[in-house]
Amino acid sequence: MRRAAASKPGNRADGSAIWPQPSERGYFRQLLLDIGKEKLLYAMLLPGLLFFVLFKYLPMLGVVIAFQDYQPFAGILHSQWVGLKHFQRFFADPAFWMLFRNTLVLAVYNLLFFFPLPIILALMLNEVRKQAYKRIVQTVIYVPHFISWVVVAGLTYTMLTTEGGIVNETLASIGGDKINFLLSPDWFRTMITSQVIWKEMGWGTVIFLAALAGVDLQQYEAARIDGANRWQQLWHITLPALKTTIVILLILRLGSFLDSGFEQIFLMLNSGNRDVAEVFDTYAYTSGLLNAQFSYSTTVGLFKSAVSLILVLSANTLVKKFGEEGVY
Repeated sequence: MRRAAASKPGNRADGSAIWPQPSERGYFRQLLLDIGKEKLLYAMLLPGLLFFVLFKYLPMLGVVIAFQDYQPFAGILHSQWVGLKHFQRFFADPAFWMLFRNTLVLAVYNLLFFFPLPIILALMLNEVRKQAYKRIVQTVIYVPHFISWVVVAGLTYTMLTTEGGIVNETLASIGGDKINFLLSPDWFRTMITSQVIWKEMGWGTVIFLAALAGVDLQQYEAARIDGANRWQQLWHITLPALKTTIVILLILRLGSFLDSGFEQIFLMLNSGNRDVAEVFDTYAYTSGLLNAQFSYSTTVGLFKSAVSLILVLSANTLVKKFGEEGVY
């Protein structure tokens, strides 16, 4: 009787009911009860949470050395505080605009040429009616995702080198001149973008195919009864079903907009293409590990992260103003 009375709503001045709000203590108690009921599910979640806490969030405490003259033997607590000294040095460095231009161009290349391709391929595979052929194609395009960038760089060198490379030997056999793709600044961005497309397009396609799997097939049947052709079904049913997934992945892509991929760029970087290949990631590696300028390299990484955060927040706010679902 007391429990029933405690849960009974009160009344406002206008006569509307006032339901009791759960206390903070009651919330955590209910959370513990839910965890107890689903122990196995939370146990499966635990490794992922630990990964992000240990390797993503805890290392963020180290960004404080961007405002210090960090000395490894003195540690973070005893290194001299210098404020924005390293930021001023970084922005005044003549190499800053070269790094910004190179990183920005590669990011735009990936956004324009790589991002739409998994969507197009997923739409094409969705129209395939032979499931066996569809599964084979999915497997073939998905396998490169698991190949190391070292292997990708080795394959690229083997194919494009002027000394017995398949591409250059083919050009020579048809009477053309050999092209030094690996040292040419003009071919570097095309080569990098092509590597990304070949390696990661299958992964993006799987995500969009998973989104298409949730589309109600009765919508297609109703559209066919109404006389809609394949293009009309694609435009009015399939694409709207992918809209939310496309928007969310686009926002997440902006979060790594200036992340050009250290391994890939570093493996393809050389003295011939350095003017267009040097990006923030490789510059931070050179400054931090090779030249032991730990505070300065942290400044470079912090600047890149700040730009990415601004892009994500801005894109998410803009998307919500247009009535779409954002990341948060």
